[in-house]
This record gives sequence, C-alpha cells and structure tokens, in this order.
Amino acid sequence: MKHRSGRHFLQIPGPTNVPDRVLRAIDHATIDHRSRDFGELGRAVLAGLKPVFGTTGPVIVLPSSGTGAWEAALVNTLSPGDAVLMFETGHFATLWREMATKLGLEAEFVAGDWRHGVDPALVEECLTADKAHRFKAVCVVHNETSTGVTSRIAEIRAAIDRAKHPALFMVDTISSLASIDYRHEDGGSTSPSPARRRG
Repeated sequence: MKHRSGRHFLQIPGPTNVPDRVLRAIDHATIDHRSRDFGELGRAVLAGLKPVFGTTGPVIVLPSSGTGAWEAALVNTLSPGDAVLMFETGHFATLWREMATKLGLEAEFVAGDWRHGVDPALVEECLTADKAHRFKAVCVVHNETSTGVTSRIAEIRAAIDRAKHPALFMVDTISSLASIDYRHEDGGSTSPSPARRRG
C-alpha cells in the first residue's frame, strides 16, 4: 500500500495532530484494570477532568464516540414519547435530532441557517409558550463541528431560567470542550461529551 509523504494524523475529530508525548504514553504496557495503579490513575483522571468541564461535581467517563454520548444522555434521562426542544445549527444538530426521533422522543426541531448559534431569545419564547411544560429537555450543540457555529450557553441557560421552565438542559460539547470556554456550573447545563442538570 502506498502512503502519501508526511506524517499521518488522526482525522476524527479534526484533523488533529496527536502530540508525541501522547503517542509515547500509548506505547506503554496496558495496566491491569483491577490493579492499584489503574485505580490511582482513574481517580487522577476523573479529578483532572473537573476543571475541563468547569465543575466541582463528579464527571462520568463514557467509552464511546460522541454519538454514544448523545444516546446515553437521551436514554438515561428521558422516556419514549417525551418531547424535546432542539435547534438546527448544522449537520451534527441534525444527526442528534434524528437519534432522538429513532429513540421514540418527540423532537421539535427549530430551523436554523447553519450560520448562527441558537438564539437565547428564541429559546425563551419557545419555553414561555410551553405552559404545560411539555418539553422535558432542551438540546443544544455548543459548537457545530461542521460549521464552526458556536451557541452562547450561559445566555441560553439564563433564557430557560427566565421562562421558569423545568426542562433539562443538554449541551453537546463534543467539539468545544477544552477549546472553547465552557463552565458547567456557571451555565447550569449538561453535556454529551454530556453534562446534564435540571434548571
């Protein structure tokens, strides 16, 4: 097989160059998952993730792709037939909506132009109109990988609060976490790379 010149690099999510120190760490022998070393490493990793998410609460690691994180977030917090409010900001927001529908959720998908993030005023308007609190969750992609569009999470959280709506706020931080400011506790949100929290 012929390879192009230059160094091969990871394509998903990315393209991303994997640092040499990470490649060297991967080259170490596997640690027994029942060993003391593994337990100590696991605790250190979980503690180290808290500032990345901007939280003092526990972080749960899910070994999956971002799609697996979406599914875990939806199926572990919602039930078939529940209504969710979702916003079109690009390809991945559309895929998340498709997954919600396949899981039996009633996804109300607010159309967007793929050039702007979610409008907090529109979130407030939709939730204020939902007097019966039919929506069980509001799902927002923080940064759309396909378009680069970023939504203002803290402002959306404030809009949910102004509407006095009890919907769970789910935030996809798959392409934004650790590269765009995200403060889980400040925004009171949840992210697949998710975090979840009721308003």
